Amino acid sequence: MSYLRYVRVIGTMHVSPESRENVRELIIHEKPHGIAVELDRPRFLSMKSKQKMNLGEAVKLGRRGFMAYVLARVEEKLGEEFGMMPGGEMVEAINLAEHFHIPLFLIDEDINVIMAKILNAPLREKLMLLFESLAVFIPLHAGDEGEVDVMDEYRTMMTQFRRRYPYLYRVLVEERNEIMARNLISVVDSFRMHGVKKPRIVAVVGLGHKAGIEKILNSKKEKPFISSL
Repeated sequence: MSYLRYVRVIGTMHVSPESRENVRELIIHEKPHGIAVELDRPRFLSMKSKQKMNLGEAVKLGRRGFMAYVLARVEEKLGEEFGMMPGGEMVEAINLAEHFHIPLFLIDEDINVIMAKILNAPLREKLMLLFESLAVFIPLHAGDEGEVDVMDEYRTMMTQFRRRYPYLYRVLVEERNEIMARNLISVVDSFRMHGVKKPRIVAVVGLGHKAGIEKILNSKKEKPFISSL
């Protein structure tokens, strides 16, 4: 049997209020043994403290700090459009873990490693990202006529991103899929080693990571071992 049977992966949009509600409903329904979120320790602590880096602080940190500042401001603008600040679904998962006393696991790659990879991107991709970082979200604008399926638009955006930014797609999506899937496997194995025969894990990740993580989990066969209990 594969590890996917132990993990329920929910793909979200970080700026969608609907995603926050979906996370809440799934966790309450599943009553999982553990909750995993697409965060690392630095981002988790920043989210908990609600501290924001200003432009002056970003400039002092050099290119890496400035890049982080620009990306954060883009997400904030999208949050205003959809009525929710970035990461609302992650906050909801964290709050529910605390409320129901469910162990919380941070499964994403360290943000400092991620930023270093972004800075090592080919010049062409960095320039394109600078000029198009806002334009790629235009299909999601709330002022468009008619009903917009946000999730479908997001999938289209990810397909376009993969074609236009092959390096960034590999390091920001594919490599992180591997890391998060590997961490989820470790979480499952930890519960099984402590006597939980069929652990239930809810993993809250961005929509662009869902299919990739599920594919990896489905390809990995669970390890046979005797419980420590």
